[in-house]
Amino acid sequence: MIRVLVVDDSALVRNILKTGLEKAPDIEVVGVASDPYKARDLILELEPDVLTLDVEMPRMDGVAFLKRLMPQYPIPVIMVSALTERGKKITIDALKSGAIDFVTKPGSGLSSGLKSMMSELHEKVRIASKADVSSWKSDGFKPEVVQTKVGVLAGSTDKVIAIGASTGGTEAIRTIVRMLPASFPGVVIVQHMPPGFIATFAESLNSQSQMNVKEAEDNDRVMSGRVLIAPGGKQMSVKRSGGQYRVKVFDGERVNGHCPSVDVLMNSVADQVGDNAIGVILTGMGGDGAKGLLAMRKVGSETFAQDEKTSVVFGMPKVAYEIGATNRLVPIENIVPTVLKSLVKFTD
Repeated sequence: MIRVLVVDDSALVRNILKTGLEKAPDIEVVGVASDPYKARDLILELEPDVLTLDVEMPRMDGVAFLKRLMPQYPIPVIMVSALTERGKKITIDALKSGAIDFVTKPGSGLSSGLKSMMSELHEKVRIASKADVSSWKSDGFKPEVVQTKVGVLAGSTDKVIAIGASTGGTEAIRTIVRMLPASFPGVVIVQHMPPGFIATFAESLNSQSQMNVKEAEDNDRVMSGRVLIAPGGKQMSVKRSGGQYRVKVFDGERVNGHCPSVDVLMNSVADQVGDNAIGVILTGMGGDGAKGLLAMRKVGSETFAQDEKTSVVFGMPKVAYEIGATNRLVPIENIVPTVLKSLVKFTD
């Protein structure tokens, strides 16, 4: 049984979440709290497996609470987010501060929206209960830009780096992006996230990166010094256009239950870029991206996956490794240096 503590300042929302969560036979709500101060005491008393946490609360918002909680008592946290601009920003900050995922409160169509939200929350609570957040107990790895000579990468501007991630991936991606030198080849990323949040996530990354990071738009060029992240609710692929690579952003069916899907991106990279690409699978639940990474490897691309120790959820990397999509499991702090070594090989 997964033990959950619900934290929300609204009595109505607390009741909705408690009632909805307990409809799942494997989830038990062991307590509810109206603010982070009460939550802190209940965490110590009840020792829950997972915490659901409101983004915006009057006495202390979710981010401030996480910054105090995680270094002392790391616990898997699912944020419950409002679809306001402020709510989006706080949610991204919460992921940066230790939350592993989030669900959004329904904006309209309350009955159907609540049903959908609770179904999503059930699944994310199950994933969270298996997540490893112990790294937040210490200061952990501090990413720094990897120093490299611009000349080393000058011949690599037509290379494409494809990255896929899910649960826990926002901070794995942040670690990688913060380490990239300005001269790094074009990067395309799929991070499983609902519509409306990628632009805020990209802006947050852009402020910390030497590269230009943006939410991808249809026909954006994949080029040195640029990171393109697939919008939530859209599929993204890479296409060759003359001597350039560009992204195609389009409405599409879910693949492996996801839109955007890592497999869609990586299969296109295998087809259009071939052995001029490098593929990386990061932390996440399920197997999205494994087959696409295998397709990349079969055409000669270098492929890597995040190792178990540094993954919040060792699902996607494990599947990729098990099907032979890669034979390299790499700690998150070593991924950029490892990719750079592969790029040097390209230019030798």
